[in-house]
Amino acid sequence: KYHRQHIKMKHIYKVAMTCEGCSGAVRRVLGKVPEVENVDIDMDAQLVTVTSDLDKDTVFEHIQKSRKACEYVRSE
Repeated sequence: KYHRQHIKMKHIYKVAMTCEGCSGAVRRVLGKVPEVENVDIDMDAQLVTVTSDLDKDTVFEHIQKSRKACEYVRSE
């Protein structure tokens, strides 16, 4: 169903979040995905870091479900 990798990666995205409600929406959407191990949100920098074995595009699709403007930054 999802494109999984063999190793866990940290995928970083710039997401338009103006309040705790916005970040909560992103956290809720990603929290429903079992393959997502951790979500770290930096409201000041507007960055969401997702630790998962899913590929960056699949994680991106999940973040888009929060209806927030999003762009991929990098993976580590």
